[in-house]
Amino acid sequence: MARFNLNCAARPMATLFVDHLTVIDCAYLDLQRGLVGESWIVDLMLEGALDAQSMVLDFGEVKRRIKRAIDRGPDHTLLVPCSAKGVRLAHSAPNRTRLEADTALGLISLDAPAVSITPLAVSAIDGDAVSRHCEDLVRDLVPASVTRISLQLRVEAIDGAYYQYVHGLKKHDGACQRIAHGHRSRLMITVDGARDTALEAQLADALRDTYFVSADDVVGLTDSHLHTAYDAPEGRFDLRLPRSAVTHIDRDSTVECLADWLLAQARRHHPQASILVRAFEGVHKGAIATAERSG
Repeated sequence: MARFNLNCAARPMATLFVDHLTVIDCAYLDLQRGLVGESWIVDLMLEGALDAQSMVLDFGEVKRRIKRAIDRGPDHTLLVPCSAKGVRLAHSAPNRTRLEADTALGLISLDAPAVSITPLAVSAIDGDAVSRHCEDLVRDLVPASVTRISLQLRVEAIDGAYYQYVHGLKKHDGACQRIAHGHRSRLMITVDGARDTALEAQLADALRDTYFVSADDVVGLTDSHLHTAYDAPEGRFDLRLPRSAVTHIDRDSTVECLADWLLAQARRHHPQASILVRAFEGVHKGAIATAERSG
């Protein structure tokens, strides 16, 4: 519902809002935590004069213009605080970006298509910095009659276990192929019909701020670092990061595969019970894996 001035006839101004316009599923570089997966819910407000349809902007146009710009912008990219000490960004080749960052975990380096990295002129990434970036992206996409754009980013209110992870899906022909994007994801595990919140918390804590790497994508290992790389439709992705930040899995890291992998982890704790795992990928979406009771 829009909020109108009471004196609408004299000054036809209004405020339009769209809650949960989209979700930015991304990763960001944190000099203490390393690569961090995040899912920011985007709420939009537009203030301005009413047009010939007595609207600030048609809802269909809001989705076509503003949502599309955000989905094609920071969503499914790695957000980099390029003003932070120890962060180095350069063009390694046409349409490619190379990142090196000295973090508390160790050196992180990435060479990837430029479209997969979003540099921000800040010393640290947070919701306010990303919302300002998004406002700049969409400012020229609305009519001149819109006098104020406000984008608020918030995380999902999760009552229970969750973890933040980063991954890439080389077989995907869309933005999920990017080697460093991520999610904030809740985890729900039911054992013999009852929630096992202790196990949820244990697994979520073990996976917090992890990078899921598929065995097929590991091209090198040292005592301190893992090297993962692959070719995808957008180009070559090449990432090196500290081994302490990595979780190795024997499959792809789609949410369907992760749900089945999490089921296997839960099975180790409850080898004979019936188990249901609801693994989320960001907000309000995910996959279910089940195992029947045995013995």
